[in-house]
Amino acid sequence: MSTHEAFLDDAQKTLGAAITGVKVAHGEITMVLRREHLLETCRILRNDPRFAFEQLIDLAGIDYLGYGESELEGPRFAVVYHLLSITHNRRLRLRVFLDTEAPMVSSVVSIWNAADWYEREAFDLFGFIFDGHRDLRRILTDYGFVGHPFRKDFPLIGRVEMRYDIDKKRVVYEPVSIEPRVLVPRVIREEGYGGGNP
Repeated sequence: MSTHEAFLDDAQKTLGAAITGVKVAHGEITMVLRREHLLETCRILRNDPRFAFEQLIDLAGIDYLGYGESELEGPRFAVVYHLLSITHNRRLRLRVFLDTEAPMVSSVVSIWNAADWYEREAFDLFGFIFDGHRDLRRILTDYGFVGHPFRKDFPLIGRVEMRYDIDKKRVVYEPVSIEPRVLVPRVIREEGYGGGNP
């Protein structure tokens, strides 16, 4: 039995109903968890010596709007947690899907203190609410900023411009003055590459 298989066997026996899906690709394991079991599962993954995920490396938001060739069925948003077990030299990715209308999930700051600013970043850029976070406020955008710029329906040019007004001696907000444009991906063709003449 491989290391991954042994780990997944232990995880599925221990976590059971909390796991809704597992994927192993490129030597990395991704587990999809039920949102209501997140805190309990994370505590087990950190405290159980068989798992010992002592460190949260990263936490990221995902917006699946317009994902792939067709419309995604199911929730639009997800939070992904990247964990590291120094003891077992193993990495694990957890994915939790959120409601589209009210994207909320429990804060994991009580388990991994490193989640503090990561959760604030996901709140600021995606609008995700981390229930139980002690200081959930914007961290990258201005306090007066309206919207969440990493959502795929947020306009690329933004909604307002800000500048410092010398006469008023303060920052002022104004409507965006540049024209919106559509970005078309550049097509790279095979011919002309590989060292030959184009």
